[in-house]
Amino acid sequence: MKNILCTICARGNSKGLKNKNLKRIKNKPLIHFTIDHAIKSKIFNKIVVCSDSFRILNYSKRIKEIDTLKRPVKLARDNTPKIPVIRYSLIEMEKKYNKKFDIIIDLDVTAPLRKVSDIINALKQFKKKNNQTLFSACVSRRNPYFNAVEIKNRRPKPVKNLMKKIPGRQFAPKVFDMNASIYIWQRKTLLKSNTLFTKNTSIYVMPDERSLDIDNNFDFKIVKQLL
Repeated sequence: MKNILCTICARGNSKGLKNKNLKRIKNKPLIHFTIDHAIKSKIFNKIVVCSDSFRILNYSKRIKEIDTLKRPVKLARDNTPKIPVIRYSLIEMEKKYNKKFDIIIDLDVTAPLRKVSDIINALKQFKKKNNQTLFSACVSRRNPYFNAVEIKNRRPKPVKNLMKKIPGRQFAPKVFDMNASIYIWQRKTLLKSNTLFTKNTSIYVMPDERSLDIDNNFDFKIVKQLL
């Protein structure tokens, strides 16, 4: 039986949308939906909310199934990558409970449209393929082989300029958008690597309607209507 840790990392001073992790939908803060998904999945030995915000931590402490962890200042800056925060959460939770967690699943607060079944099925895929890492994604609407452009030397050019002509997007190689919903690591991989991309990484594909990541007020309004 493997020990599984769920991390929910929620910074207080978000930039794209101020205090987005506590913005209310259906009279509940945004973080509530991800905490609820984690609890209802019934696959975790422990669930920890890691934050630099006392408001987020105080809200989370009221839920009996949740552990809380104060994030150090050095891990709460605007340019702090997420993986070191998840690694910190793992190390501190192992110290607290004096046991090792074999699998770590991070659920992003800004992706409340996921289903509990997505978490369960992503874990099943991870185990079946014996992956080192897994992340969720959806099929990209903008394909760099067809309709994505960038500015080079002040001129728009294709991001990917293929030698052969592609008559339409449906003929281009399939690409995916990481949807910031579910991330899974083997313990050893998380402790040693700062990237999701390993020799044995897989993608758990989710549909568009469950893949919206809240980054600004427009995203928030759409998710609020959908929920």
